[in-house]
Amino acid sequence: MAAFIASLPAWTVYVFFVIGLVLIIKGGDWFVDGASWRAEATGIPKFIVGATIVSLATTLPEIIVSTLAAVEGHAALVAGKVAESEGMVGMAIGNGIGSVIANTAMIMAVSLIFIPAVIERKKFTPKALLLIASVLAVLATTFFTGGLQPWGAVILLIIFTAFIVENVISAKKEMGGEKEEVDKDTKTVVINLAQLLGGAVAIFLGSRLMVNNATIIAKSWGVSEAIIGVTIVAIGTSLPELVTAVTAIAKKQASLSVGNIIGANVIDTVLILPICSFVYGGTLGVSDINRYLDFPMAILVTLIAIVPTIIAKKFRRWQGVAMLVIYIAYLVVTCAYTDQWLALFGVQA
Repeated sequence: MAAFIASLPAWTVYVFFVIGLVLIIKGGDWFVDGASWRAEATGIPKFIVGATIVSLATTLPEIIVSTLAAVEGHAALVAGKVAESEGMVGMAIGNGIGSVIANTAMIMAVSLIFIPAVIERKKFTPKALLLIASVLAVLATTFFTGGLQPWGAVILLIIFTAFIVENVISAKKEMGGEKEEVDKDTKTVVINLAQLLGGAVAIFLGSRLMVNNATIIAKSWGVSEAIIGVTIVAIGTSLPELVTAVTAIAKKQASLSVGNIIGANVIDTVLILPICSFVYGGTLGVSDINRYLDFPMAILVTLIAIVPTIIAKKFRRWQGVAMLVIYIAYLVVTCAYTDQWLALFGVQA
């Protein structure tokens, strides 16, 4: 798709960008309506629906973009194009971990600033702790080894499996706990399933249009692939989570939004990175900027989002403000001061 878009007149890039934006906004509206109805009809808590079904759907762009980057990186390595291979691997990793940072420090932060959410500690804590374990495991399995090796990928997949199992167990325990009387006639079922599937498709297509065109625009302005990976691509592939979060909050479905972000972050760390590692076929190399900036930043904003919430049993506005300020600082450092940042750790860029 990117090659086709690149062959068109320059002005069409901006048109496709806008079309993508419209698709993900409308798709998010449909998807939240369909997911909410599904939760009400089955009695599965909306928090769990958000952490599983919604998260898997909204992370499709990250999964596909990172996997394709890893495939292209492997092809470049086989062809002897080492620099190009490293660039694509950087894009894959940057997209995955950059999406975690964007989801937490931008999307969740903005949501909390406008509407702080109350949580049920019993439901929230296991998933939140698994998220913390996920981001810590990424750093632990890559910091001293120079990259994600097969054994590290297996560890991350074990955490992902634990997350899915915990959600399944929780769903079985809570079945009927939040069940509401909703219409279940054939027409209603078809309409809501169509909204769920149609919304997911619209979100996926829209995010691909936005990412492809934003990348073309950024390259035309001379922006490097490394920066594109952790900023434009990461933010672009996180747009489904942003739209879903904003739509869910507008429809007073805050638990669906929080569950979506937590689930999406777990998927971004302990599912996408192992997939990329296996597809790449060996150690998935990480850069110094990943080790000393991106991974620590993901851990920091995750701890700010999770720990105070477990203690107080609710999100507070100060958490959103703090994460958003940190995210802005992170973007500034990423785009303009990476050399100076690495120098603080005695590392040369």
